[in-house]
Amino acid sequence: MDPAEGRRILVAVDEGDESVHALRWCLTNFATRGDGELAPPDTILLLYVRPTPPTYSVLDASGYLFVNEATAAIDGYSRAVADAVVDKAQKLCALHSKENGEVKVKVDVKVAVGDARSVICDMVDKLGADVLVMGSHGYGFFKRALLGSVSDYCVRNANCPVLIVKLK
Repeated sequence: MDPAEGRRILVAVDEGDESVHALRWCLTNFATRGDGELAPPDTILLLYVRPTPPTYSVLDASGYLFVNEATAAIDGYSRAVADAVVDKAQKLCALHSKENGEVKVKVDVKVAVGDARSVICDMVDKLGADVLVMGSHGYGFFKRALLGSVSDYCVRNANCPVLIVKLK
């Protein structure tokens, strides 16, 4: 970390309330606003991971022809969801800055495609994040074991400290 630049805080965002809460908590309690040379502003890196587009054969299981238009529509919907989530997160950052006056936190947006667990950990390294902030659904042991947990995976595999914010 370059002390003249402040921390690079990667915040994983998705469609859920948990990630919005994590971003809001990060902006309010964790990110440094910067006051000149003594405390340079942090950079918030908003990361949304789109799922990998489905791959279909020309014929689906029922024998119907699966056309390119359907695949394009699915991909278009995924892009629209990504745009909406990122827009909501950026508006939250802007609103927070407006409410707190001269807040100088920098915001950068990244959208990636793939499995959220591995992509988040890869982007930590690629973007040089100093800390990863993410929300948690708060599932119990058995649900996490059956469904898998992105936050558990990132705690074990990310090459930086991971801060998990839970809804109360």
